[in-house]
Amino acid sequence: MKTVFVINGGQKFAHSGGAFNETLTGWTLDFLRQHPDFDVKVTNINDEYDPLEEVKKYVWADIVIYHTPVWWFQLPYRMKEYLDRVFTAGHQQGIYTSDGRSRKNPAVNYGTGGTLHGRHYMLTTSWNAPKEAFTLPGEFFNQKSVDEGVMFGFHRMNAFTGMEPLESIHFHDVEKNVNIARDKLLYRAHLEKVLLGQSVAAVIINL
Repeated sequence: MKTVFVINGGQKFAHSGGAFNETLTGWTLDFLRQHPDFDVKVTNINDEYDPLEEVKKYVWADIVIYHTPVWWFQLPYRMKEYLDRVFTAGHQQGIYTSDGRSRKNPAVNYGTGGTLHGRHYMLTTSWNAPKEAFTLPGEFFNQKSVDEGVMFGFHRMNAFTGMEPLESIHFHDVEKNVNIARDKLLYRAHLEKVLLGQSVAAVIINL
């Protein structure tokens, strides 16, 4: 039995109702509940939550799945607030003990104080930007991938806790050119590959 904690970061604000990430979360839960080897917990960042109870979900989970849009090249503010509150509450409570350094030699070992070793996480993001904005020469993101560029700090945040990344999946052009049927097929194939098709160790990526 693998335990999976799913976080829906699709914030409701202005013209955004969080619908795409709500849909993604539903696909994830449907997939996991079709397989008896998974036990699932879920949080919606738009709902009220107790940070200490959220810490317990991180400690409980073998795998954390993050669903988040990207607003102005960052996490939405409620998603960032959620992480700030929960990770702060997780100090000495199972997420991390310190930043990993010692007073005798403070220049080294930063970021090694996490206590979620053996856990993994998977990231999905959704964008107004088309995929080509990341891949074509001369386009906006200078041929930096989502994981190497805008979300690099997010990945290092999770590394700070001791978690290791599973392969991400990113959905592009969701405002002007969304294709729900296509994206559902792509996402299900991704879940089958990452969670079923190979061992967890085989799909870890290096970031």
